Amino acid sequence: MSRTLLVTGGAGFIGTNFVRYWMENYPDDRIVVLDALTYAGNPANMEELRNDSRFRFYPGRIEDFTVVEGIFRWERISHVLNFAAESHNDRSLMDPTGLISSNVTGVSILLECSRKYGAERMLHVSTDEVYGEIESGLFRETDPLEPRTPYSAGKASGELQVRAHQIAYGTKSLVTRGSNTFGPFQFPEKILPFFITRAMQDKMLPLYGDGNQVRDWIFVRDHCSGIATALLKGEIGQVYNVGGGNERPNIEVTKMVLQALSKPETLIKRIPDPRGASHDKRYALNTEKIEKLGWKPSATFEEALGKTVQWYVDHRFWWEEIVNSTRYRQFVKAFYGPYLGEDL
Repeated sequence: MSRTLLVTGGAGFIGTNFVRYWMENYPDDRIVVLDALTYAGNPANMEELRNDSRFRFYPGRIEDFTVVEGIFRWERISHVLNFAAESHNDRSLMDPTGLISSNVTGVSILLECSRKYGAERMLHVSTDEVYGEIESGLFRETDPLEPRTPYSAGKASGELQVRAHQIAYGTKSLVTRGSNTFGPFQFPEKILPFFITRAMQDKMLPLYGDGNQVRDWIFVRDHCSGIATALLKGEIGQVYNVGGGNERPNIEVTKMVLQALSKPETLIKRIPDPRGASHDKRYALNTEKIEKLGWKPSATFEEALGKTVQWYVDHRFWWEEIVNSTRYRQFVKAFYGPYLGEDL
């Protein structure tokens, strides 16, 4: 029996990749995308999908009950995947208010509509940052949530909405927590696409502090397959870590980007960390729980990074329009202007 999936935030980075992954692997299903098309939601991401009869797009926000309920009623949604969120820590420090609206009110509305219209499953896509930082070892799903930025606090709030709704109303919902994700279509303000696109322009790469912050990296295709596994096989009411098992300090990743592009390390410019004490030193996830469902990441970090760099090389038209926009340049100037001068 075919399914109809509502993918919120489907014009963003992971959402766009998930839509493509699902349509390739489950050709009998339909995909309905709801996206507010904020700074990171790019209509160009969906251009090649618009003529596919299995795909439909609605502009709008998950905080708008009328829009969300209308989609559920009209499209007969069977499964919900919530990717919609402001997704950048630095932006959340500039303006944390948007996080509350999307991650609390919006998630609550999605849950209520899922319950009211009998959706088979609602999956909320969260992040490893809800745990806070860990000096050694691996985070397990049962560890306490100790977010340290407005962004991660917003995501944790969304998770609590999912938990409360599932317990109070029996809403068929669950959560995934992903590690640092990278790949095609990522908005060029996260460290990898930011550094890739700047290096291609021979611009300085502003590296926070000593660059020894450690992240567990996962290729977006593997993250999408993990989310799909949790959606189809996961237990209602549970949380699943989706990590790549690729721990790398930021300085190492930066040097790998420069090497892949044949650029000199003199492009690295160390700057004070604007997040200060809130910048988590290390994230790492235990993924035994989702692996019991039959999932494992398939791409090595080196292989995935090479594919990612090549995608930005081949799709210069996609990111140049973004980085040359006034809004993007204002963001870069606000955070890095004092350190980069005219090299913005």
